[in-house]
Amino acid sequence: MEANQSPEVTPDGHFVVIRGRKWRATDPLIPEETAARLRRHLMSARRAVRSATTAGDVEAERAARARVNRAKVALGERGTPWWEQTEDERRRRWEQGLARLDTEAHE
Repeated sequence: MEANQSPEVTPDGHFVVIRGRKWRATDPLIPEETAARLRRHLMSARRAVRSATTAGDVEAERAARARVNRAKVALGERGTPWWEQTEDERRRRWEQGLARLDTEAHE
């Protein structure tokens, strides 16, 4: 896959295929601005994991990995599959996840 190409999506839209491996797709119901904010939190948390790992800071790594998980759940990429949730459950998932990530970012 080229850097500027979108990944292949399974016919049901539930997964993307990257380098032959299936990954759960982001919930398509999430508004783009919200999804972009969640992705920024995800990338920030991933950078924090790398920094903590490099520094050998076990507690910081644990906290950063928890943030990665919260972002992935809010995006619908982990937890209960978004296609098994009602629209209200999906909206609640990403709104609560984003609120918590925003709060943590400002602590």
